[in-house]
Amino acid sequence: MAPRSIRQTFLLGENNRSSKQMDSNITMAAFGGISDESISDAGQSHTTQVDLEDQRVSRRFSKQRMPSDSSEDHTSTAFKINRRTISDAILGLSDGLTVPFALSAGLSSLGTTKIVILGGLAELVAGAISMGLGGFLGARSELESYNVTLRNTKLQIEKYPAQTSALVYDIFHAYDLSPSTITSMEKKLQSSPEQLLAFLMDFHHKESFPTLGRAYKTAATLAISYFLGGLIPLIPYFIVARTEVMTALWWSIGVMGITLLVFGYSKTCIVVGWSGWKNVLAGTKGGLQMLLVGAAAAGAAIGLVRAIEQGGIYL
Repeated sequence: MAPRSIRQTFLLGENNRSSKQMDSNITMAAFGGISDESISDAGQSHTTQVDLEDQRVSRRFSKQRMPSDSSEDHTSTAFKINRRTISDAILGLSDGLTVPFALSAGLSSLGTTKIVILGGLAELVAGAISMGLGGFLGARSELESYNVTLRNTKLQIEKYPAQTSALVYDIFHAYDLSPSTITSMEKKLQSSPEQLLAFLMDFHHKESFPTLGRAYKTAATLAISYFLGGLIPLIPYFIVARTEVMTALWWSIGVMGITLLVFGYSKTCIVVGWSGWKNVLAGTKGGLQMLLVGAAAAGAAIGLVRAIEQGGIYL
């Protein structure tokens, strides 16, 4: 890929310039201008400079390069969950823990667990399908956007080489490289349209290739996490008797209170970290926020159902 060729080109240019400097020093030494020790020092300085520049360029471009989903999914050193999958799971669980809980709490006012179970399961299925389709369509739109950007970049390389060269120069200029070094790198990229295209997609547009499998994975993650999250507040209604709906409601409130606190804490600490009092405080705030959101949604649902029932409005 581009970073390896760029580094090789950079080192080749530095090697040529250092070799010319050493040749000049040797010529001056022949006429008594400098000593043999200076020539030896120049050779050591050349090696050190090239090594340092190699590390500097490699470090900078490794930070700049955007890793693709496929590279994360196929990590051979250790098992690692893709961060996009974690994000999708958190999104699905957040909605699943809130919406079905509010619905089941509202339906509890009707006086029977059968209505709560049937209405809750219907909402779970419909919500999971909706979340999955939304995630699939969103991932498909990312793929379409990538393909459009890829076609436009190819057209720019073919039709507008001057603008392409300016883009490459601007990218390298941000790394404080000399004009001669940038020119040599640009020539290397221009000699290979495929490398130039990959370079611009990675460093200018900062886009990685979103495969179609990513769309299916996103849809499945969102749907499953939503369904599992929404199933938790319904569990007490399966256990108690059909007429003990209020008992099931209080059990559901207790279970969901603990679940929302734990989920909010974990969701926050996944991002900020688990150790340190600041991270613990941030996780606690995240747990309380999730608890308040769930309580507000459930309270609003219960209040709305009771207001409709007391007002004599029946649907």
